[in-house]
Amino acid sequence: MERQANKLQSKFYTKLFSVALVLFALFFGFSANAQTQNDSIANNNTAFEKGKEYILGGISVTGLVKFSEETVKVFTGLRNGQTIKLPGDKLTSAIKKLYESKQFSNVDVYLARLDGNTVYLQFDVQELPMLNEVSIVGIKKSKAKELLKEAELKEGAMVTDNLVVTTKNYFTKKYTDKGFLKTKVTLDTRKDSSDINVVNMNVFIDKGSKIKIKDINFTGNEALSDKKLKKAMSNTKEKFLGRFWKGSKYIEDEYQEDLESILDKYSRLGYRDARILSEDISWNKDNTIDINIELEEGKQYRFSEIIFVGNKEYTDDELMKVLRIDKGDVYNGAVLKERVKGDGSPTSEDLSTLYQDSGFLFSQVNAVETKVENDSITVEIRIREDEKARIRKVTVSGNDKTNDHVIFRELRVKPGDLFSRSNIIRSIREIGQLGFFDQNVTPDVVPDYTNKTADINFNVVEKGGSQIELQGGYGGGSFIGTLGLSFNNFSIKNIFKKEAYTPLPMGDGQSLSLRLQSSRTFNTYSFSFTEPWLGGRKPKSLSFSIYSSNQFQLDPQTFQVDRDRSLGIIGASIGLGQRLKWPDDYFQLSQTISYQSFNLDNYGFRVGANILNNGTLNNLSYSATISRNSAGPSLIFPTYGSEFSFGVKATFPYSLVNNKDYSIDSGLSQEETNAQIAEKYKWLEYYKLSAKGKWYTAFTDKLVLMTNAEMGYLGYYNSEVGLSPFERYFVGGDGIAVFQLDGREVVGLRGYENNQLSPAEGGSIYNKFQLELRYSITDAPSASIYTLGFLEAGNSYDNFQSFNPFELKRSAGLGIRIFMPAFGLLGIDFAHGFDPLPGQIEKSGWQTHFIIGRQF
Repeated sequence: MERQANKLQSKFYTKLFSVALVLFALFFGFSANAQTQNDSIANNNTAFEKGKEYILGGISVTGLVKFSEETVKVFTGLRNGQTIKLPGDKLTSAIKKLYESKQFSNVDVYLARLDGNTVYLQFDVQELPMLNEVSIVGIKKSKAKELLKEAELKEGAMVTDNLVVTTKNYFTKKYTDKGFLKTKVTLDTRKDSSDINVVNMNVFIDKGSKIKIKDINFTGNEALSDKKLKKAMSNTKEKFLGRFWKGSKYIEDEYQEDLESILDKYSRLGYRDARILSEDISWNKDNTIDINIELEEGKQYRFSEIIFVGNKEYTDDELMKVLRIDKGDVYNGAVLKERVKGDGSPTSEDLSTLYQDSGFLFSQVNAVETKVENDSITVEIRIREDEKARIRKVTVSGNDKTNDHVIFRELRVKPGDLFSRSNIIRSIREIGQLGFFDQNVTPDVVPDYTNKTADINFNVVEKGGSQIELQGGYGGGSFIGTLGLSFNNFSIKNIFKKEAYTPLPMGDGQSLSLRLQSSRTFNTYSFSFTEPWLGGRKPKSLSFSIYSSNQFQLDPQTFQVDRDRSLGIIGASIGLGQRLKWPDDYFQLSQTISYQSFNLDNYGFRVGANILNNGTLNNLSYSATISRNSAGPSLIFPTYGSEFSFGVKATFPYSLVNNKDYSIDSGLSQEETNAQIAEKYKWLEYYKLSAKGKWYTAFTDKLVLMTNAEMGYLGYYNSEVGLSPFERYFVGGDGIAVFQLDGREVVGLRGYENNQLSPAEGGSIYNKFQLELRYSITDAPSASIYTLGFLEAGNSYDNFQSFNPFELKRSAGLGIRIFMPAFGLLGIDFAHGFDPLPGQIEKSGWQTHFIIGRQF
C-alpha cells in the first residue's frame, strides 16, 4: 500500500509539472495543445493563421463519463459566435477554468474543423473520480468517525493526487503529534461498481506504540546546567515515574519552540552568541528515544555605556530611571527590548510608553548596539521625538443599545487633549467596568502625520444589560420560589415613552432591581435603583433601596408554620458616591444612611442567654467606605490591577448619653424580662470596621492569579449593652445570603457548610485569605466562562479574647464560572475542607457549592 501511495505521489508531481508547462506555454500565446492543433491541421492540409481572430462556431467535448457536454461548455466560459484567437488568451482562460473547477485531471484542446473564418474546437477531458465511501481500519470506530469529520473527507469530493497525499500526511501527523512516532498510514482507492467513475477509499492506520523521551542530553554547556536547560524546555520533557502534569512525548513543533527557549534563556543571561550546533534523535532498544543537543555558549556579555541621542523632552537621568539598566549589568537583549519598546502589557513601563503618554505619538525610540569590545557592549538609545500630537476626534461604534453619552463620560481621552497611550488603556478599562460590553474593546487609532493629530474610535460589542432570576427549589422543609429582575442599563427618563420599550427603556446606564422570594416560612420583597452620574456632569452616584421581609416560626416537632409568630423587617437606605481625584481618580468615597425596623411578634429571637419574644427594634446607621479599584479591563475576568476598601458602619451611641440602666434584673417574670430586653435593644448601637483587598496577577492573557485578604470587626460602645444581636458575621459555605435582611454579612469559605464556622447567633470578628488561579475558556459576548482552582483559609471569632489570626479553617478545590448577560453568574465548586467544624472532630471533607449571583 505504501508503494502504491508513493506511485500516486510520483504521478501527481509528474502531472503537476505537465500542467505547469502547458500553462507557461499558453501564457506566451502558444500552447502545447495549439502545437498539436497545428500538426493536426497540417496533416489534414488545413491551414490557419496564428494570431488571427476567428469566430467560434461550436465546441464538442470527448472523454465524458458523468458530466454532460453542456456542463463542460459552461465551465470553459466560451460561447458560440464570439471572436477568438488561435492560440490566444480566451483559449488559455478556458483551459485554466476547467482545471480550477477541480473536476478534471487532464484537458486537451484540438482544432476540429476550420470553415472559412469560423473555427470548431474539440475539448478532450479526463474526469476525476468521485469519492463515495471512506473507511478507516486500525483504530476504534468512534475515533475513526471523529478523524473523518476533522479531515473533512466528504462524499462527493474529487479524488486528486493532492487529496491522497494531504490525507495521508494529515492522519500521520495526527498521531505523531501524540507521541506515536512510528505511525504508518496507507491509502487505497478502488472503483465502486455501484456508480460511474466513483471510488471508495480505505485508510489503514498502524499507529504503533507511544514513544517516550528517555533522556535529553546536552553537550557544550558550562554556564547552565542540564537541569536548568531542561527546565527551559517547557514542552519537551523526559519520562519518569510519577509525572502526570506533563507528558514526555515528542512533538516536533513544540520541540522547535523549546530550542528557541534555550537560546532565549542564554540571551537573557548575556550569552548573545549562544547557538545550537546540532541536534538529533537516537532510538533506544526499549522503544524510547534520546534527544541529543550540542551547544556553543560563547562568552557572557555585559552592558558598557548606555548613550541617549536625540532626547530633548527628558534628561538622561530621567530616561535611565525608566530604562533601569546600569553599566556592568549582564547583557539581556530581551529585557533591553522590553524597556525600550514595552512588554505588551497595559501596565508596561518603558521609554516608548513614556513618550507616547506625553503626546509624542510619532516618536521613535530604538536601541542600537554601537560597539562590542571584549565582553562589553555599548548601546545607543536613539530617540526621534518629533512634535506632540493632539486628539482631533473621538468616536464610538457598535453601541446599539447604550447611549453615546454613557460611554463618552467614562473616556479619559477628549478632543484637543494631547495623545496619551495610558489614557487610551484607561478608557478601555472604564468601558469594561460598565458591564454592558464584551471585554475585548478595540480602539482604532488613525494618526495624521501631516497635521500631527490622531482620530480614535472605540469599537464595542454590546451584550445584554438585563438579568432574569426565575427559580424554584426545596429547602428548610418547604418550597422556595424566586423571581428577580435586574436592569443594569436602564433609562428612567424614557419610562413614559412608548417607543422606548424595546422591550424596556434602556441605554442610560442606570440600575434598577426588583426581587421577590417566597416560601412557607418567609417572604421578601426588595426594590433598588442607582444613578451612577447624578445630574449627568460629574461621577457622583445616587442610590436608594427599600425592602420588606416576614419570617414565620416553624414548629420543630410538627413542622407546621405558625403565622402568629413572626419577625417583620422593613428597611430603606439612601447612598451617595463620589469619585475622588486624590490620591488618584481610582479612589471613591461612598456614604450611606440606612434604617431598619424589626418587629417581633411572639417570635422567640435569641439574644445572648435570653429570648426576646416581642418588641420593636430600630437600626439607624451611617456607613462610609473609601475604596480604590484599578482592576480591569473586564468586570468579570480582571487580568491586572487591584481592589481595596476600608469601611466603617456605626450607629449613634445612645447608651452613652441617655443615662439609662441596661442591666437585666433577675427574678423577673418572662414578660418583664422581655420588656427589659426590648428596651435595651430598642435602638441598636454598634460600630463595624472592615478591610478588604484583592490583587490580580496575569501570567498570560488567560491565566490570572487572584489574591484576596479581608477581615471585619463588630464592636460596641457600652459593655452593659454589649454586642448587637444583628449585624453579625456568618462564615462558611458558598457566601450567598438567601433571604436574611438583618444586616448580617455572609462570608464564603468553601469546603464547609453554610454559616457553620460561626456560632448560631453569628461572630463578631472574622478574617479570610484566598488564592484563586483562574483560566479563561471563552470571553464571548454571549457567555464568559472560566475555570478556577483555589486555596482558602479563614475563621470566625466571638471576641478579641478568642481571636487567633493563625487558627484558620483551610480548604482547597476546583470550580467553574459561567457568566451569561441574561442570567448573571452561575457556577459550581468542589471543595475539600481540611479541618473539622466547631465542636466536631472529623474534618469537613468534600463539599459541593452552587454559585448563583454576582461573585467576581
